[in-house]
Amino acid sequence: MSSGPQVSVVIPYHPARAENGMLYRAMDSVSLQTVPNALVTVEDEQCQGAARTRQRGLEMVTTEWMAFLDSDDEMDYTHLEQLLACAEREHADYVYPWFRVAGGVDPFPMFFGRPWDDAAPHQTTITILVRTDLARQVGFTDVAAGPPPPDGNTGGEDWHFTLGCLAAGARIVHHPARTWTWHHGPQNSSGRPGRGDARTP
Repeated sequence: MSSGPQVSVVIPYHPARAENGMLYRAMDSVSLQTVPNALVTVEDEQCQGAARTRQRGLEMVTTEWMAFLDSDDEMDYTHLEQLLACAEREHADYVYPWFRVAGGVDPFPMFFGRPWDDAAPHQTTITILVRTDLARQVGFTDVAAGPPPPDGNTGGEDWHFTLGCLAAGARIVHHPARTWTWHHGPQNSSGRPGRGDARTP
């Protein structure tokens, strides 16, 4: 692998995540990665939500690949290395790993280890590796009209981003390893303003 950054990691956050230290835990997990990376943090100053904040971060990326991490989560130190290796091996445009859950339970246990099927798309979370040009082509919007995910949830910007990548012809591949920690708890905002610690005073 080259010595320069191959991937940028975009972390959207709202002010409470800086105040309570979660943002710095997420940033530290990126700094410990075994491959060079460029970190892009984007503050949601106006409580617009994760979709619009991620979109602003996406527009700052200059590397071939990009990854996303929510500000209350953290990557294992080989997370990016494993995903880049999988992308190269599988000639993929979009790679999603799996997670361990802290403070809750896995809401999608049926999808871990199941190979991606274009004919039966499902939730992947947004902690993925994706080609930057593909991500720019698809972009992030607030929850849009479209089919709901098959797990009974209402879907959101993550789900519609995945559907957009699929519609754009992306090769989506599952890396069946738990390479990051998804923190659940009362502060979890699910990327939406007005929920959890994203509530304005």
